[in-house]
Amino acid sequence: MDANVADKLKEIKTFIFDVDGVLTSGNVLVTEEGAMLRTVNIKDGYALQHAVKQGYNIAIISGGNSKGIYHRFAGLGIREIYLGQKNKVEAFHKVISDFGVQPQHVAYIGDDMPDYPVLKLAGMACCPADAAQDIKEICTYVSPIPGGLGVARELLENTMKLQETWWNEETHNW
Repeated sequence: MDANVADKLKEIKTFIFDVDGVLTSGNVLVTEEGAMLRTVNIKDGYALQHAVKQGYNIAIISGGNSKGIYHRFAGLGIREIYLGQKNKVEAFHKVISDFGVQPQHVAYIGDDMPDYPVLKLAGMACCPADAAQDIKEICTYVSPIPGGLGVARELLENTMKLQETWWNEETHNW
């Protein structure tokens, strides 16, 4: 990670994640009944809940609208979950208003064209390794990890280590 990215991460306290292609691989298993099933990464889940417990603002903005996705992330302590968003910019503005933060202190992690306008607004635009090329070109940070395989964990862990909030005896007392 270069020094410019590390310096920006030191200022981030709010993370907003897209779901499909970021917190999932972007693959969908469609059952005979028409249900669309996704998988999520357990290590991403650990980092997300840990970040919430450490006082970071975490939000989800997705064009998809899955009850399972909602329950998964609500179960990790994430309270700002916006599903079925056709206009992610409106949801972005609501999130930063609700958290009382400025866009320059927000990292947005997206992977495809519906994320483009929000990535342009965020203080730090991030994407997984397998994001669309147009997205990679506007991102401050391109993770070496593909979507759904731990990209959230990698970004949160690196940020929290830089800010010295990843490890302490109170939060890891096993």
